[in-house]
This record gives sequence, structure tokens and C-alpha cells, in this order.
Amino acid sequence: MASNRHLGRIVALQSLYEYEFRVQSGDTALKSKDIVARNLARYEEMIDDKKFISDLVDGVLKHQSELDEKIQPIAPDWPIEQIARIDRTILRMGLYELLYMQDIVPAKVVINEAVELAKAFGSDNSSKFINGVLGTAFRTLVEGTDADAKS
Repeated sequence: MASNRHLGRIVALQSLYEYEFRVQSGDTALKSKDIVARNLARYEEMIDDKKFISDLVDGVLKHQSELDEKIQPIAPDWPIEQIARIDRTILRMGLYELLYMQDIVPAKVVINEAVELAKAFGSDNSSKFINGVLGTAFRTLVEGTDADAKS
């Protein structure tokens, strides 16, 4: 099942990106479940763990404000609304997995997957930015260590 989670994350990323874009465009007849179902239909036979995708999308949407509040102090030079939409979406997904799906996916896998998504869909510097923010988030929010402390 884990082998197709990468594709599942791509579907989740596409769905969350579209959802945010459409909300900001004023689309009032919008349901995230419809977007996920449409995006998932393309890969129906290749993805076994569809629940993982819906849990990830639903969780990110449910906790979006909280996730943004946790991201902001880690990336203080970048107000959340100024982070590129694709990077912001990848950060939210990665942070959600780090905080709420620890028992499903190891932290190193979460960060690596987020970096791979950034390489595939973000700008030239996105992967470094994503790696830095999620690495710091893991150390400070999950492990509870000081971001400035040297191990």
C-alpha cells in the first residue's frame, strides 16, 4: 500500500490546490469531496489506499488555520499568503502528516515526500524551502527540541 502513497499525495496536492484556488475565486458551489473524487478517478486502479487521500485532504482543510499558525513562525520572512500556493499546500500537507499521521507515516518519509512534490511541482528553490520548514517543524513541534540547539 505504501508504494502508491506518493501518487496519493499527488492527488491530494492537486485537490487541495484546486480547492484553494476555487475558494479564492469565489466558487460557492464547491465541495472538496467532489474535487477529490474527480481527481482520484483518473488513478482509480493504481491507488489502493484511497482513505489515506481523503483523510489527508479532509485533515488539512479542517486544521488549515492551525497549520498556517504553526508554519508562520518557522518561516517568518514569508507571510503565509505570500508563499506560493503550491508550496503552501505542500507545507500544509507535510505538517499535517507530521502532527496527525505520525502512527501511519514516519517523519523522514513525510519530509522526503514533501521535498519530492516540491521538486516536481514547485519552483527551483521550493524543495530547499520545504525541506527547511518541515525539518524545523519536526524538530520544534514534533520532537519538542529548540530549533537553534545543536545536537
